Amino acid sequence: IAEEAFALVREFGGSHSGEHGDGIVRSEFNDMMFGPVLPDLFRQVKAMFDPKGMFNPGKITDAPKMDDRSLFRFAPGYEVEGVDSILDWAEWPGAAGGLQGAVEMCNNNGACRKLEGGVMCPSYRATRNERDAVRGRANTLRLALSGQLGPEALTGDAMAETMKLCVSCKACKRECPVGIDMARMKVEVTAARVAKHGVPLHDRLIAHLPAYAPLASKLANLTNLLQTVWRHVPGLAGLVSRVTGFTTKRSLPRWHANAFRDDEIGTAPTGDGTPVVLFADTFNRYFEPENLRAAVRVLRAAGYDVFCPAPAEGRPLCCGRTYLSAGMVDAARTEAERLVAALYPLARSGVRIVGLEPSCTLALRDEIPALLATAQASHVAEATLTFAELLAADRPDLPLSKPSEAVKLHGHCHQKAFDLVKPAEAVLRDIAGAQVETIETSCCGMAGAFGYGRDTYDVSIRMAEASLLPAVRAADADTAIVADGTSCRCQIEDGSGREALHLARHLDRLMR
Repeated sequence: IAEEAFALVREFGGSHSGEHGDGIVRSEFNDMMFGPVLPDLFRQVKAMFDPKGMFNPGKITDAPKMDDRSLFRFAPGYEVEGVDSILDWAEWPGAAGGLQGAVEMCNNNGACRKLEGGVMCPSYRATRNERDAVRGRANTLRLALSGQLGPEALTGDAMAETMKLCVSCKACKRECPVGIDMARMKVEVTAARVAKHGVPLHDRLIAHLPAYAPLASKLANLTNLLQTVWRHVPGLAGLVSRVTGFTTKRSLPRWHANAFRDDEIGTAPTGDGTPVVLFADTFNRYFEPENLRAAVRVLRAAGYDVFCPAPAEGRPLCCGRTYLSAGMVDAARTEAERLVAALYPLARSGVRIVGLEPSCTLALRDEIPALLATAQASHVAEATLTFAELLAADRPDLPLSKPSEAVKLHGHCHQKAFDLVKPAEAVLRDIAGAQVETIETSCCGMAGAFGYGRDTYDVSIRMAEASLLPAVRAADADTAIVADGTSCRCQIEDGSGREALHLARHLDRLMR
């Protein structure tokens, strides 16, 4: 068609391109369009400035045929087979349950290489390395899935390095023009590598946090002492860091001796107010239980009947995110199934589910439905809200004893990915009466365990220093810093010395 169209254009004295367009697609027609003299001059100029043909080879001069499939991303013989996926990719076509189609959605538009505005892509902004952009990861993954990087490339060290600095912020899910979800793809890569090579100690320590957290909390004085001392003992710090993979440059979160218990507020509705389930995540339960208790006070003051459903075997409920991030799929699925089993009957009866930690709350709306692929998980997802979403939707009258001071708001990456910073802004502005300034940031850089890693600490700080920490340091002393993400608050305190509050605690303070 192109050849016939070109012949007609030339016959009627037209041009085969406009201001732009004499590039790789149309260059094969240049000799016919311009005659023998001008293209030869093009070649001479090209040879003078680029004798080795390194810059844009095959454009304008010496171009290949536009339909030469050997030069396409999908060359003759391209295929993907023999890969098992763990998440639900049924929305896309192709092998591995649709994972192939999801990866191939990357069309190399390069939006992930922007350096300002939005969140995508924090790792590329920190390193300026194509490998660390969403595009670089997607292309590497496509080549690995199709066997072009050799056997077992998906589980190899090179692929692990390619994914290493991905903080699973989900910005690409929202900001990429074709919706590449690299956070989900990283789960697939990590799970495949773990199945072949096992789980590194650092990842195991993070993954099993929900399992040992109850004991660590009961022994808070001892565990906090050990976490503090090892970093300051000559010789021991380096040894522990090398063995565990944790950096010595950052303090670890402190365990709280008075962890939140579900029976503090009851495990069933009392009939006094609008029933709402409080999903108590592991991080707030054991590190910052004051956030959960503040949320209970705020919700009750707003007229809600708050309760935490009791799990069947008594162990606190967990979304399984720490296991999923470490590639421990079976453990993640077990936790997800327990959580859905406890929440589904309530969701089915119309009770809403509210959570404080964005990554755990939104796991109920994203990863868990993709992991379980059940109607029950989808029903729970539809009933799940963040704390800010619930208040912004219902607009309750809170008994605030004083107006809110000015607030600088930092949105968690997953809040941004699901467009959920706006509800937090609305609550602060319309319910608390605050002057709200949302800090324009990419990822804070902590990203769960990422900022605690020996090999990733420096990049973590680079991400934070790009915009978040300078903005926090510039804030007046009487300006409140609000951040709903646990890791975001840790990064802010570590990097600036300022305390950041969860929205629930900020509102609770205004009621006193």
